[in-house]
Amino acid sequence: MPNIKSAKKRVKVSEKKNLRNRMIKSAVRTSVKKFEAAVAADAATAAAQLTATTSAIDKAAAKGVIHKNAANRKKARLAKQLSKAAAV
Repeated sequence: MPNIKSAKKRVKVSEKKNLRNRMIKSAVRTSVKKFEAAVAADAATAAAQLTATTSAIDKAAAKGVIHKNAANRKKARLAKQLSKAAAV
Protein backbone atom coordinates (compact mmCIF):
# COMPACT_ATOMS: atom_id res chain seq x y z
CA MET A 1 0.00 0.00 0.00
CA PRO A 2 1.42 3.43 -0.91
CA ASN A 3 2.41 5.88 1.80
CA ILE A 4 2.54 9.04 -0.31
CA LYS A 5 -0.73 10.92 -0.70
CA SER A 6 -0.45 11.30 -4.48
CA ALA A 7 0.31 7.59 -4.86
CA LYS A 8 -2.81 6.75 -2.84
CA LYS A 9 -4.86 8.94 -5.17
CA ARG A 10 -3.38 7.27 -8.25
CA VAL A 11 -4.41 3.87 -6.87
CA LYS A 12 -8.00 5.08 -6.36
CA VAL A 13 -8.20 6.74 -9.76
CA SER A 14 -6.75 3.76 -11.59
CA GLU A 15 -9.22 1.41 -9.87
CA LYS A 16 -12.14 3.61 -10.98
CA LYS A 17 -10.86 3.75 -14.55
CA ASN A 18 -10.23 0.02 -14.58
CA LEU A 19 -13.80 -0.64 -13.44
CA ARG A 20 -15.24 1.71 -16.07
CA ASN A 21 -13.14 0.17 -18.84
CA ARG A 22 -14.14 -3.36 -17.83
CA MET A 23 -17.83 -2.41 -17.85
CA ILE A 24 -17.57 -0.88 -21.33
CA LYS A 25 -15.61 -3.84 -22.72
CA SER A 26 -18.14 -6.23 -21.21
CA ALA A 27 -21.01 -4.32 -22.81
CA VAL A 28 -19.29 -4.54 -26.20
CA ARG A 29 -18.73 -8.28 -25.82
CA THR A 30 -22.36 -8.81 -24.77
CA SER A 31 -23.59 -6.80 -27.75
CA VAL A 32 -21.41 -8.84 -30.12
CA LYS A 33 -22.80 -12.07 -28.66
CA LYS A 34 -26.36 -10.81 -29.15
CA PHE A 35 -25.52 -9.93 -32.75
CA GLU A 36 -24.06 -13.37 -33.43
CA ALA A 37 -27.17 -15.00 -31.94
CA ALA A 38 -29.35 -12.77 -34.14
CA VAL A 39 -27.34 -13.75 -37.23
CA ALA A 40 -27.92 -17.40 -36.42
CA ALA A 41 -31.65 -16.81 -35.95
CA ASP A 42 -32.71 -14.22 -38.53
CA ALA A 43 -30.95 -11.79 -40.89
CA ALA A 44 -33.57 -9.04 -40.42
CA THR A 45 -33.13 -8.84 -36.65
CA ALA A 46 -29.38 -9.16 -37.13
CA ALA A 47 -29.37 -5.97 -39.21
CA ALA A 48 -31.06 -4.08 -36.38
CA GLN A 49 -28.70 -5.61 -33.84
CA LEU A 50 -25.72 -4.62 -36.01
CA THR A 51 -26.53 -0.93 -35.56
CA ALA A 52 -26.71 -1.35 -31.77
CA THR A 53 -23.46 -3.28 -31.71
CA THR A 54 -21.74 -0.75 -33.95
CA SER A 55 -22.89 2.03 -31.64
CA ALA A 56 -21.49 0.24 -28.58
CA ILE A 57 -18.15 -0.29 -30.33
CA ASP A 58 -17.99 3.36 -31.41
CA LYS A 59 -18.70 4.55 -27.87
CA ALA A 60 -15.93 2.33 -26.51
CA ALA A 61 -13.50 3.73 -29.10
CA ALA A 62 -14.56 7.32 -28.36
CA LYS A 63 -13.85 6.80 -24.65
CA GLY A 64 -10.47 5.30 -25.43
CA VAL A 65 -11.29 1.87 -24.07
CA ILE A 66 -10.42 0.21 -27.38
CA HIS A 67 -8.27 1.59 -30.17
CA LYS A 68 -9.94 3.27 -33.15
CA ASN A 69 -8.50 0.78 -35.63
CA ALA A 70 -9.56 -2.16 -33.47
CA ALA A 71 -13.09 -0.76 -33.39
CA ASN A 72 -13.15 -0.40 -37.17
CA ARG A 73 -11.82 -3.94 -37.59
CA LYS A 74 -14.53 -5.33 -35.30
CA LYS A 75 -17.27 -3.44 -37.16
CA ALA A 76 -15.98 -4.62 -40.54
CA ARG A 77 -15.92 -8.24 -39.42
CA LEU A 78 -19.47 -8.01 -38.07
CA ALA A 79 -20.74 -6.44 -41.31
CA LYS A 80 -19.00 -9.15 -43.30
CA GLN A 81 -20.60 -11.79 -41.11
CA LEU A 82 -24.05 -10.26 -41.71
CA SER A 83 -23.60 -10.04 -45.47
CA LYS A 84 -22.41 -13.64 -45.59
CA ALA A 85 -25.49 -14.77 -43.62
CA ALA A 86 -27.82 -12.71 -45.83
CA ALA A 87 -26.35 -14.24 -48.99
CA VAL A 88 -27.10 -17.77 -47.80
